[in-house]
Amino acid sequence: MAIFLFIFFLLLAAYCLLVDYYRRAWNSIPAPVLSENIQVKISVIVAARNEENNIGNLLEDLARQDYPKEFYEVIIVNDHSTDGTANRISFGRLMELPSHLEGKKNAIAFGIDAVQGELIITTDADCRVPPGWLKTIAAFYSATGAKFIAAPVMIAPSRSLLGIFQSLDFLTMQGITGASVHRKFHSMCNGANLAYPRNIFFEVNGFEGVDNIPSGDDMLLMHKIFTRYPGEVFYLKEQGAIVTTVAEKNWKDFLQQRVRWASKAVHYKDKRIFYELLLTYLVNVCFLAAAIISFFNSYTLGFFLLLLLAKVIVEFPFVNAVAIFFNRRRLMRYFVFFEPLHIIYIIISGWLGRFGSYTWKSRKIKNTGAHKVLIV
Repeated sequence: MAIFLFIFFLLLAAYCLLVDYYRRAWNSIPAPVLSENIQVKISVIVAARNEENNIGNLLEDLARQDYPKEFYEVIIVNDHSTDGTANRISFGRLMELPSHLEGKKNAIAFGIDAVQGELIITTDADCRVPPGWLKTIAAFYSATGAKFIAAPVMIAPSRSLLGIFQSLDFLTMQGITGASVHRKFHSMCNGANLAYPRNIFFEVNGFEGVDNIPSGDDMLLMHKIFTRYPGEVFYLKEQGAIVTTVAEKNWKDFLQQRVRWASKAVHYKDKRIFYELLLTYLVNVCFLAAAIISFFNSYTLGFFLLLLLAKVIVEFPFVNAVAIFFNRRRLMRYFVFFEPLHIIYIIISGWLGRFGSYTWKSRKIKNTGAHKVLIV
C-alpha cells in the first residue's frame, strides 16, 4: 500500500507541474500581430458526410465573411453522404468524392488537389464561424508567414449536463493546444479550425504515411509540418478566429467521439504528447484505485481527498484562464462538481481508444491494439 501511495504521489506531482507549465504557457501567448495589407487567396475545404442538418448554417456564415469574395472560395467535398447533404449546398462548390475513396483525409486531399488558393483553411460541416474568421486568419498568416496555424475552437453553449461537461473538457484541451504550440512543446490542434499553405501540404506529401488511419487529418498532418518547420507553426489566440462546434447530443455519441480521438495516440510520432497522455491516464487510474481502496482503509481516504484537492487547486487556474479567453468563465462554477466524472471518463475513453471500437459517420472502426485501425 505504501508503495502504491508513493508512486501515486510522484505521478500526481509530475502531472501538477505539467498543468502549471501549461497555465504559464497559455498566459504567455502574446496578442497576435495582424497584417493590414491582406491579399491572400484562400480555399476553404469542408469534408462533409451526413450533415444535412448542419451544413446550411456553416455555408451561411461563409457567405457573410468580411473578406473580399474574389479572394476566397469554398469547396464542399461530399464523402458519400446517405442523407440530403448534397441538396443543402447553397454556397460554394460541391465536389463528390470518387467511389474508390472514403474518409475525411481523402476528402480534404481531394479538395486541395482541385483548388488554387494559396492558403488552405479547413473546418467541419457542423461548425459556425464568425464574420471576421477568414480575415483574421489571413491577416495572421500574412504577418507571420506561418506554415501551419492551429486556431481556437469551442463548444456551443448548452445548459444540459452533458453540454456543460463537454465544454469544460474542450476548454482544457484548447488550453493545452495553445500552450503546447506556443512553447513548441509538442504538436496539437483541432481539425475544425486549421490553416496551412497549399504548397506546404504538397511539400510534406499531404497525408501520405498516415492515410490508413481513419482520423488524424489534424494532428498527424500538423506533426509532419512541425517536424520540417518547428519555428513556423503557431496557435492563433484571437477571439475573432474562434470556431464554434456543436456538442454531442448524448453520452454515447460523446464517448464515441472521445474514443476516436484517443485512438490516434498510438500513431503519434511526437512521443512527447504520447507520454503526456500516458501520465494523465496513469494519474486518473491511481485516483480510481485510491477511491476503491478508501472504502476499506480510512487512511487511504484522507490521502485520496488530499491529492484530489491538490489536483483541483492546480487545474482550476489553468482552465479558468482559458475560459476567460473564450468568454465562458461562468462554466467554472461546475468545475469541481465534474471532477470525479472527468476521472472516470478519461479512464474509459483511454482504454477503449486503445483496444475498443467506435462508430464515426456511420462507419464502424475497430482498434486492434496492434497499431492498426481497421474498418469493419
